[in-house]
Amino acid sequence: MPRLFARKVAPADLGSYQQAMRRVLTCDLITAARPRPGVLDQVLRWADELAADLERLFGYTLIATTGHVRLVRELDALDPTQRQTFSRRGRPFDRRRLAYLCLLLAAFQRSQIEISLADLVGRLTPTANAVEGLGYDPTDGTHKAALVDVAHWLVDRGALHLSDGSLEAWAAGGEQGDALFDIDHEVCEVLFRPARPVQHLNSAAGLLSDPLTEGSPREQAARRARRLLVERPVVYYADVEPAVAAVLRGRGVAEDLARATGLRVERRAEGVLLADPAGTFTDRPFPGRGGAVNRTAGLLLAKVADLMETSLAALVMLPVPPHADDRAELVRLVDAGLPRDGVVDELAWTVEPPSGTREGEAAARLEAPLVERGRWEAMIHELFAEFGASSFGGAWQQDPYGLLDAALSLLAELSLVRPVPGGALVLPAALRYRNLQGALPERADEGQLPLGLSEPSSGGTRPPDDAGPSAGARSSDGEPGPEETGAPEGAAGPEGAAAPAPAADHIPAEGNR
Repeated sequence: MPRLFARKVAPADLGSYQQAMRRVLTCDLITAARPRPGVLDQVLRWADELAADLERLFGYTLIATTGHVRLVRELDALDPTQRQTFSRRGRPFDRRRLAYLCLLLAAFQRSQIEISLADLVGRLTPTANAVEGLGYDPTDGTHKAALVDVAHWLVDRGALHLSDGSLEAWAAGGEQGDALFDIDHEVCEVLFRPARPVQHLNSAAGLLSDPLTEGSPREQAARRARRLLVERPVVYYADVEPAVAAVLRGRGVAEDLARATGLRVERRAEGVLLADPAGTFTDRPFPGRGGAVNRTAGLLLAKVADLMETSLAALVMLPVPPHADDRAELVRLVDAGLPRDGVVDELAWTVEPPSGTREGEAAARLEAPLVERGRWEAMIHELFAEFGASSFGGAWQQDPYGLLDAALSLLAELSLVRPVPGGALVLPAALRYRNLQGALPERADEGQLPLGLSEPSSGGTRPPDDAGPSAGARSSDGEPGPEETGAPEGAAGPEGAAAPAPAADHIPAEGNR
């Protein structure tokens, strides 16, 4: 069978090609300065090969110019975890910020090459006030803060270039401050590339790729399988269409992606994933640094693994609710807020909303052990007693249950647990992290003996990497937090066998954009 990708790439250059492929898949927009200088040149070297291979493998479109690279993706489902694409300083945009972003992009005119912040506000105000429940009030600090975040988002991506003034000075000084921006219309154009004209849609489902049918060719299912492997942390066979599951169970699709990206395939009885030993092919590095929430999530998994090793027979096994139900409900919620005015009915793209059930799904339903809410709460109290409340940062030391909820939310986004009424189901991939160990960070020598746990044995210590723990790592709020060391073991495979996973493995989080 002929290779589908990198046909003209010499073996000696394969590593460079793989790195460029990973960059394109994990960065929403690449410019001369973003994500850092030098990356654009590295990707442009392989632009022709990448454009052909991305279309052939995934159905994606690569837009590459001398100034920027943008990947236009095919969406298979609305994903509520894709929040970091639109965020600033780690905080996802709320609905107001997303609305302001759309209105600002619409306010830019082709004939303009620069615009002042005052003029931008002048154009935003009437359009925002025309939207019921939105509005823009220049005397409202929350409105101004939202506008500043959106402007910074556009500056970070090169859509706007600040040539004079300061956004912060304008936000703090009322009418005294101002700023002048140069507009890059090419970047503005590629930032908003919907699959179909939004004014011709009666449902958000029209933004998604065409659904699979019984008559769909196998290559369509294969492309969807490849997209799922690079977009999701782990793909469970029970959570995809039967045709996609059949493709994933066979050899070739996942292995082709491993060669194209440099990642490694891990197969289990329940599903398949692409693991990244470097921990960079993700928007949520785990386990390792990332604040108290990230570290707490890893330590909770270690306690869950202990519970399953000692009391698995006492845990209740329940069917895992399919994500298709959640995604169908999300489409219905988005559609409930769609404006109907302005839609041209004669040109409207009519698509049937996705159903939450699939043929043959009941027979393929995955079962997982339920850990009740009370057990989770007992675990978080044990961690607070073991490490001390102050180790979890000022934001959480008086709110253990809030930290628990945040950690469970992160684990759910990583497809490691599935929240259900009364607790959370522990999914098979969670067992990759069964031997995580906790340690307090080392302190600088101040003439006193440090307080900490004994150093783990060399067999269980992860090599240092960009996303892993290191001495003195601090949580996002500036307080020292407990760290994780140790290598994730493999999840149980067929016949209950355990397949070892390398020490520095990270699973790619959802939304590698």
